[in-house]
Amino acid sequence: MNWFYKIAYPVFTFLLSFFRPITIGVRLLLVKEGQVLLVRHVYQNGWFLVGGGANRHETLEQTARREAHEEAGAELGKLRLFGIFSHFPEGRTDHITVFACEDFTVSGQSDAEIEELRFFPLDQLPPDIRPGNARRVEEYRQNPNQVTFGNW
Repeated sequence: MNWFYKIAYPVFTFLLSFFRPITIGVRLLLVKEGQVLLVRHVYQNGWFLVGGGANRHETLEQTARREAHEEAGAELGKLRLFGIFSHFPEGRTDHITVFACEDFTVSGQSDAEIEELRFFPLDQLPPDIRPGNARRVEEYRQNPNQVTFGNW
């Protein structure tokens, strides 16, 4: 099944640049006991914060809760806004809302797009974490209560 995602993902992102040039999504800083939960997708290299794109008629909070459940089997308590960021990859315009959550449970049951999920100490991230994700974790580590706006 991994081969399907490896082929479908580049095709999907290419088509998005034409049919959905502006995307809205979320990422989650799921932090417990000084560790952040990261995921590795089957179709992309590197580690990411849990998250994904919003569906039609879905609020950002609903998106965050759905993605947490799909990618990590996580049930979330209280969410708080951490920041809103812009990103311009592959001909698209992405707007990414980052939520922080310290009140959650994780079953570890993920969908087929997740190869691995793991907790990492906030100050010992894996070397292949994607840069925007690493910046968000570092911002959280420096000041977990800030609200930030900027580029991903």
